[in-house]
Order: sequence, then structure tokens, then C-alpha cells
Amino acid sequence: MRLKHWFESWLPALALACWLGMPAAHSEEIVVSNYGVSASGMPFAIAMEKGFFDGKVSGILSSQGGGTTVRNLLAGQIAYAEVSPIAAATAIRQGAPLKIISNNVQTVSEFGWMVKPDSPIKSIADLKGRKIGYSSPRSVSQALAMLIVEKAGLKASDVELVMTGGLGEALVALDLGAIDVAPATEPLLSKYRDKYRIIATADELFPSMSNVVGVTTDAAAASRGDFLRGIVTGRAKAVAFMSDNPEEAAQIVAKVYKLDPPIVLEAIKHLTRKGEGLPYWSTGKFDLAGLKEMWRAQILVGAAEGEIDWTKLIDVSFLPEAERSLK
Repeated sequence: MRLKHWFESWLPALALACWLGMPAAHSEEIVVSNYGVSASGMPFAIAMEKGFFDGKVSGILSSQGGGTTVRNLLAGQIAYAEVSPIAAATAIRQGAPLKIISNNVQTVSEFGWMVKPDSPIKSIADLKGRKIGYSSPRSVSQALAMLIVEKAGLKASDVELVMTGGLGEALVALDLGAIDVAPATEPLLSKYRDKYRIIATADELFPSMSNVVGVTTDAAAASRGDFLRGIVTGRAKAVAFMSDNPEEAAQIVAKVYKLDPPIVLEAIKHLTRKGEGLPYWSTGKFDLAGLKEMWRAQILVGAAEGEIDWTKLIDVSFLPEAERSLK
């Protein structure tokens, strides 16, 4: 009886000790394409550091490309992923049980096109007969290269598009003279703007083109509403923080992305310019015009085909009521 009494008296304390030593019951990993590399994922670094996810996220997994991220989402126990809208829409059209729940990036403002300092190319009007680099077939950089040619009033045959295998590799190809124009994205754009000359930026040419969305599975949407709303809300807080506190945000992102803080600060200032058009990082509200323009761009490179009704792929219920309209 004494042993039983001792055990019962200490049971609450033992339970508390065990609970304190365990990770939170609802803390789990999420997937963000190219996290630690692409500017699109920077708000997640802020949200993790500042605790904006309220302990719901234990870690962030990175994966290369939208297709890989979608496969990871469908194959594992992961409830949320940040991915390209084209990868998400294509998977849904093929029967994947997915829902798009937030519009995370509204433009391709992270892109710019660089030439050597002594290049005779001053703007996209000078591209005729030139070699323009892009990373890989069906990539956003290939689609944007084709749209630049279109913007310049040229035909596809007026330029030569050259695959470089990556954006870092494109700058090497530019140095070697294999191409005349190299695409670059933030933070590379800010890192090398003193070495090369920028002839155009995407925010000048393509003001609305949604490039990244938040995605979940049908099963998680039905059973994990609080978790998903916490992710969307926490990321939105991070976007606001980056705009209001760029210096502190740069210090946080620099550690995750392994870059010098001044370079990250330059990138954040470039992408969070207040009152200068559509913001790069969205708090989640959908921009249908931007999604449609991205789909059209991907059709140009064979990564998408046919018409698509985005409203049938989107679930706005995880956004604040004020941001649920679809325009």
C-alpha cells in the first residue's frame, strides 16, 4: 500500500517531467523547395527564428524543384510544402490529392539578367543575334528568356537560348564568353551586381507572375486545419517582419543561407520595396492574374498545356477572411 501511495503521489510529477523532455506533440517538419538557396523561402527562416509558428514546426526540409517537393509531400507524413504552382497544378490535374492553400510569391522579381561590364548590350532591345543563358529545360529561367524575347519584339529565331545547367553555372558561362546574357536570382543578383552589369530585372518586365504557392494534401486539409492555418499565419508574420525590420531579418537569413549579411540585406530591400508595385513575398492572398501568366509562360517551354481553372485547385479557407477573395 505504501508503494502504491508513493507511486500515485509522484505520478503527476513524473508525467510532467516526461512531457517536458519530449518534443511538442504537434511539432513537425515541413518542406520548402530550395530552402537555403532561393529567396522565395527566406520568410520561413524568419518565422523559425522568431517563433512565429508557435512551436508547430520542428524543422524545414529542402528539396530541389517543384516535382521533387510534390513527391515528398505525397509520399511522407508531411502536411505542408512550398512549391511551384506549375508542379502543384500539374500533379492535381493528374489526380494527386492536393490543394493549393496560399499564394506565397507573387512575382519573379528575384530574377535579373546580367552582362559583362564592357558588353555592348545595354537593354533587351540589343538582344538580336545574342546568346541568352537559362538553367535547364522547362525551367522558369527558360520561360522568362522566351518572354524577354517576346517583350523585345523579337522572334525566337532572333536569339540563341543556351542551357547552362544552373544559374551559378550561367555566370561561369558568361565569364567564359559562352553566352552574352546570364540570368541570376536573389541573392546571387545582389552578390554579383558590382561584378556584372544588370540590363533588366523581372520586376520591370513582368509585374505579376506567381511563382511559389503553399500546398497540402486533401487528408491534411480535412484534419489538420489548425496546423495549416498556423503555418500560413506564421509565414505572413515573417513577411511583415522582413519589410519592417530588414536589417534584423538579413542577419537571421544570412545564418541560414550562409551568406554575408550585407548581401542578404540588399536582396531583402530589393524584394520588399514598399509602394512600388506588387510585393514579391505575399502574405498568402491569391493573385489569379499572376498564376495565369506563369501558366502561359510554362506553356511556352512545354512544361504545361491546355487551359486551367485555378479556382478549382485552390482552397482559401486557411487564409484570414479578409484575404480569401480570388481575383
